[in-house]
Amino acid sequence: MRPSPPDGSLDVLLQNSYGWVAGVDEVGRGALAGPVVVAAVILDPARPIAGLNDSKKLSPATRERLAAAVLERSKAWALASRSAAEVDALNVLEATRSAMREALAALTPRPGCVVSDAVTLGPQPYPVFSEPRADARYLCVAAASILAKVSRDRGMVEAARDFPDYGWERNKGYGSAEHLEALRRVGPSACHRRSFAPLRVLA
Repeated sequence: MRPSPPDGSLDVLLQNSYGWVAGVDEVGRGALAGPVVVAAVILDPARPIAGLNDSKKLSPATRERLAAAVLERSKAWALASRSAAEVDALNVLEATRSAMREALAALTPRPGCVVSDAVTLGPQPYPVFSEPRADARYLCVAAASILAKVSRDRGMVEAARDFPDYGWERNKGYGSAEHLEALRRVGPSACHRRSFAPLRVLA
């Protein structure tokens, strides 16, 4: 049975205790190419957005519609990313943490607490709750997952125009059969993560 979408009760519980609640989530940690993209979102309780859910459970058209609503109706939002080269230099987890901290620091108003989808952030000036599957339990994290996913997918479609061999408009930089075959045929591009296992084999 598919889990129900978040109903907002957990968001309200935190808001009543801490004030503004920011959700933060990433997209692209497992990809072979392209950036890790992070979004941080503070939802506005006075302007609810129907249909928020884990971005992986939504169709592309639904994600686009909801991302537009998040941009329009949120109290605050911010995006941050780390390139493939930065992922290689820092490792993917540290690159993700760095981008999350950057996105959260850009929010105005400053959150009273933060909910992260499983990634710990280290000491912060507010409480941080890192929970697995938070994007399926908190509306603010679901909103962040949608915004990050739409932003990264658009970027990979644009990158596919410059690097057409890999099918990024379809696989978004993940290790599909088409992508792996192109890597064997033409080798990696400037957008690939050389530290990831399939690329290390080709080095």
